[in-house]
Formats: sequence, C-alpha cells, structure tokens
Amino acid sequence: MANFGFQDDLRTIALMDGSVLTKTDDDIRNDVMRKAREHDLPIDAKQVTVQRISTPGLAAAYLTADYTVTISLPGYSFDMHFTPNSGNKGF
Repeated sequence: MANFGFQDDLRTIALMDGSVLTKTDDDIRNDVMRKAREHDLPIDAKQVTVQRISTPGLAAAYLTADYTVTISLPGYSFDMHFTPNSGNKGF
C-alpha cells in the first residue's frame, strides 16, 4: 500500500518541483527521499532518477525510483520489486 501512496507523491513532486526552474535535481531528489522516509520505504538516493523535460513553454520532471522489499511470512519470505514513477514521460 505504501508504494501506491509513494507513487502519488512522485506525481505531485514532479508536477510541483519540475516547473520550478530554480530547483536542482538534487533538490527534487531530496523531496523524493523525504516522501520515501514518510512511507517507510527502503530507498537510497542513488535509486531515484530525476529526468528534466523541457520544451518551449513547458518545464517538467519525470521521476522514478527502483527498490525491493522483502516480505516475510511464517516459514516463507520473498522479495517484491517496485519501480514507481511520476507518470507519462512524453508530455
């Protein structure tokens, strides 16, 4: 469930931060990391990709994260891989 909330946060961050030209990629990455901590997700800054999209009259960002969570059940555990992103890359 945390992944779904985090993906919504990525969309919001991409929309809000991507349009602010004074924000650096590191600033955006820090905002993503803050949301990852709020959702208690095991994400490192190196696992967050920030890609700027700029066309005349439009500035945006595409964000993605790549992480794995180990799910432990009685007598069995497995890894789940997640790659949440901010949505449509081709504005």
